[in-house]
Amino acid sequence: MTDLTDLTLAAALDGLKSKQFSSAEITGAFLQAMEKARILNAYVVETPEKAIEMAKASDARIAKGEGGRLEGAPLGIKDLYCTKGVRTTACSNILGEFTPTYESTVTQNLWDEGAVMLGKLNMDEFAMGSSNETSRFGPPINPWRRKGDNAGLTPGGSSGGSAAAVSGNLCLAATASDTGGSIRQPASFTGTVGIKPTYGRASRYGMVAFASSLDQAGPIAKTVDDSALLLEIMCSHDPRDSTSLKVETPDWRSQVRKGVKGMKIGIPKEYRIEGLSEEIEALWQQGIVWLKAAGAEIVEISLPHTKYALPAYYIVAPAEASSNLARYDGMRYGARVEGNNLTQTYEASRAGGFGKEVQRRLMIGTYVLSSGYYDAYYLRAQKVRTKIFQDFVDAFETCDAILTPACPSPAFAFGEKSGDPIEMYLNDVFTVTANLAGLPGIAVPAGLSASGLPLGLQVIGKALDESACFRVGGALEDAAGFVAKPDRWW
Repeated sequence: MTDLTDLTLAAALDGLKSKQFSSAEITGAFLQAMEKARILNAYVVETPEKAIEMAKASDARIAKGEGGRLEGAPLGIKDLYCTKGVRTTACSNILGEFTPTYESTVTQNLWDEGAVMLGKLNMDEFAMGSSNETSRFGPPINPWRRKGDNAGLTPGGSSGGSAAAVSGNLCLAATASDTGGSIRQPASFTGTVGIKPTYGRASRYGMVAFASSLDQAGPIAKTVDDSALLLEIMCSHDPRDSTSLKVETPDWRSQVRKGVKGMKIGIPKEYRIEGLSEEIEALWQQGIVWLKAAGAEIVEISLPHTKYALPAYYIVAPAEASSNLARYDGMRYGARVEGNNLTQTYEASRAGGFGKEVQRRLMIGTYVLSSGYYDAYYLRAQKVRTKIFQDFVDAFETCDAILTPACPSPAFAFGEKSGDPIEMYLNDVFTVTANLAGLPGIAVPAGLSASGLPLGLQVIGKALDESACFRVGGALEDAAGFVAKPDRWW
């Protein structure tokens, strides 16, 4: 029989349902794989006892012919989601050993459908980063390596642990979150599928906040079908989140193999940026050829304010972070460094608790919100954001979905870009626009670079039209036939 950890989520659920193996067996296989792969540093908390207990409960339900849509399936959870009784720190020192007394809505949805928790996954501190080098627990390592090179590569950020775990077969699928590309970029770097739904589709209750108007939950999985199944369960209306949309969650799985015949696919001319590598450009052209061959019509579109997206994002996101992270002061929960008075305690707790990148963004955010600069920076950035949204509204009058590269490069080695924050921020150039406009976007693996690393394509859909993302994503997956796996060096 195939190694149980190699299975897709859909195949594993079929096997569990038909009793080819038990949840205890597949959970045990993943726990063993996690033990052997600790060098990847994908998990920051392993929960073997909890996983075995949940698996046994699933097996009992399956034996009675009961069970949810994810019954017995072992998943990994990004350390951004509050999990009752299990340490949740957003990989920051400021949260110390914080152990929530409640469950996030997204993870509760998964447990209600019978999923099994293997542990909490590594991430950039407070989800701030594009390479997962800002985690208090050290970076997770990409299971992929360049041909003939043993340098450790980033799995992308901020959901690097989620991407490394799925790519390295350390869970069937994982939860992730996306503020400016933190699902789609790691998926592209690791040969996995990641989707960010429309803003408001998934509840943010119980997710540690970074930038409240941009953060959105989503999955990283092995296939487009798996990501559709998981997203259906993760999304729900939640009265505890004021930005949660009161809309039905469609049957997205039925869309994955529907094909793209008759669809119009937009190609934005502004995404042909300076410095785009030839292999990314070639992959993009290949994607266009595949979709044409599958019956789609290709139309050129214009998103004229694209060049302002990164500057706007790096004003709006730090500003919201500055506001959200003001609550971490060493008083009520998390780490505390004692000072001689209240002000010193605040200063010492925050200086010791936040890492360099988080401090940098908090300083930027506090500056742009300060008196005299609010109008010049924050308000102007919000106006630019409105223009970017309007660009998409106009573009979608002539197309059903937009095809772009997911990232400007394949995965890079640790330290290669982290010395230059601007170079690092440019990693989000193709992904931030969907967050600023609140649109759904999916990254699908579509090829390998000359050095043998995965490259992904991105599909952006209209608001609430994840179905288009899944249709185009499914067509790209079929055409690309991407089956490459990293060599198991760990």
